[in-house]
Amino acid sequence: MNAQEQFCWNSACPARGQRGQGNIVIHSRKRRRYQCCQCGKTFTERTGTLFAGLRSDPVLVVIVITLLAYGCPVQAIVQAYGLDERTVAAWRDRAGRQCEQVHQAIVAQAQLALEHVQADEIRVKGRGWVAWMGLALMVSTRLWLGGVVQARRTQTLADQLLQRVRACAQRGCHLLVCVDGWRAYPPAMVRVFREKVARHGQRGRCRLQVWETLGIARLIKHTHGVFTLTREIVRGTPQWVAERLHVSQGGLEINTAFIERLNATFRERLAVLTRRTRHAAKCPTALHPALFLIGTVYNFCTVHHALRLPNFDQPEAPRWTRRTPAMAAQLTDHCWTVAELLAFRVAPAPYVPPKRRGRPPKIRLQLTTR
Repeated sequence: MNAQEQFCWNSACPARGQRGQGNIVIHSRKRRRYQCCQCGKTFTERTGTLFAGLRSDPVLVVIVITLLAYGCPVQAIVQAYGLDERTVAAWRDRAGRQCEQVHQAIVAQAQLALEHVQADEIRVKGRGWVAWMGLALMVSTRLWLGGVVQARRTQTLADQLLQRVRACAQRGCHLLVCVDGWRAYPPAMVRVFREKVARHGQRGRCRLQVWETLGIARLIKHTHGVFTLTREIVRGTPQWVAERLHVSQGGLEINTAFIERLNATFRERLAVLTRRTRHAAKCPTALHPALFLIGTVYNFCTVHHALRLPNFDQPEAPRWTRRTPAMAAQLTDHCWTVAELLAFRVAPAPYVPPKRRGRPPKIRLQLTTR
């Protein structure tokens, strides 16, 4: 047990989220509990992870979550391990919430130089309902930037998806966004990727200016009669778009091949997305945690063949250095295991003292008047 790696989880503690400050001590080695010397609260080493409050075997939980993350249906796990279907679904939802916290803490706050991003949506057919799942991908590192699940494919879906892309990007970085022929994308990009500009010498609120380094390209597919493709540059010049494609290694022409490959990965690993399946989802609320479970495991635990690097300096080492999308984006230095992902603790936000209301005390008034 190492108390220096722990931090307090109490929302009212002034030392909340601080690690290595000496305020955490070991409370019980037998029960593996820690105590905060600042507020006196105790907590276990599982607090803030998937395993907090679970009495099941952690090894079994990790095996079940791994099978779910790689496309095994819930019914097959129930038959193989003798578990209740509601238990497996509850573990899946807990894992999805844990993965969403990891994604928000590491990927959404990375401030990456995205260069080239592709976005697309998947139509999900359940038992008596239809939903839409939007995905975004950083082409150069194959990093999944986030996803959104909506009941209908409206303007709100495009806005929320691009807001997730905006959260991962550096302010004002060179960014080329390639999408399909859905008309909601270009106006959504103009609304999301803009900054406030002050009016010098003029009254009124700040005006909003679109990034000068933003490029928008569309690949429109025509399926009526003969299948044809139309490549259109909505914002930017052909020379600038070609430069972004070359820097990100995203092909020679405008395309959406990388996000389509990611869509195939999600359909392969999420059983409810398989076409003509007998395991269609019963409730649309289960898609959101499953989306982040698949996406986070893809980012941190899946080695991508296209991201490997040759190794010439160390003859005794393997010929190729295998990397995950998170390693290619320099978010981590090793390939995570599913157990490491589920046990990762996201520190809460720093403590902010409440704002004092009312008149100051009389003692303070007397000191200020002297």
